[in-house]
Amino acid sequence: MDIFCQQHRDFPLEEQDQIRDPVLWENLIIRVRAFTAWQQLLARGLSRSALINFHSRYKYQLMANNPEQYKVLGKLLGSMTYDDDPQVLGPRYFSQLMQALRRCATRGTHTNVLLHLSGYLRKSLSQDERQEMRQLISQYHAGTVPLKVPLTRLKQHLCRHPNAYLTHQVYLDPPSQNLDVRNAM
Repeated sequence: MDIFCQQHRDFPLEEQDQIRDPVLWENLIIRVRAFTAWQQLLARGLSRSALINFHSRYKYQLMANNPEQYKVLGKLLGSMTYDDDPQVLGPRYFSQLMQALRRCATRGTHTNVLLHLSGYLRKSLSQDERQEMRQLISQYHAGTVPLKVPLTRLKQHLCRHPNAYLTHQVYLDPPSQNLDVRNAM
């Protein structure tokens, strides 16, 4: 196992006893899905635009897990020039992404992401709907409702008021959708 880990540093692994914790379990699945998506991207061919698109899809997931690294990775890709080889920059980016995703999202970082995401809908929602959304996010932040409650409401609003950018966000397609993990958060 040690040789495998040395050869595949970015492969998502967790100790068996830690995956009993629903937050750690969800975090592992997020990393497995990121690893899988990266492998699919590599199979299609890594380009500057593919790299930026990948990062764009992971923006809010990364913001929830590790806001500091979200900024660092954004700057890394933002400073990419035509002379930068995506075949060289890509693995460095992905390694940093996987390291950043190892940190579990907190109630505070989830709250921040929910506020950002709901901001995209402020012009589409009525004042009552915006107030309800803020209230659900506040209740989640206070610990009185699980993450699933404001997230579900946000997704309902997105169904009525589609936003192409948000539709592709990994954060809005949580792995726990079928595992009911976010009821425990």
